[in-house]
Amino acid sequence: MIVNGKNHSYSAGMTVQSLLTSLGHDPLRVAVEKNGKIVPRARFADEPLGDADTLEIVQFVGGG
Repeated sequence: MIVNGKNHSYSAGMTVQSLLTSLGHDPLRVAVEKNGKIVPRARFADEPLGDADTLEIVQFVGGG
């Protein structure tokens, strides 16, 4: 699997939610694109990951 342009290993049965947790991301503060399509936040826990998947994770940053 590729995450933000880099190869990344994953465990069988891993979901978007479990990947975000393992990477230390707060699921409420990120947007995830899987294979060119946005994954709705409500589906993070149910969206399975596979070896051929490409993900982009964008973290929201506040500021002014």
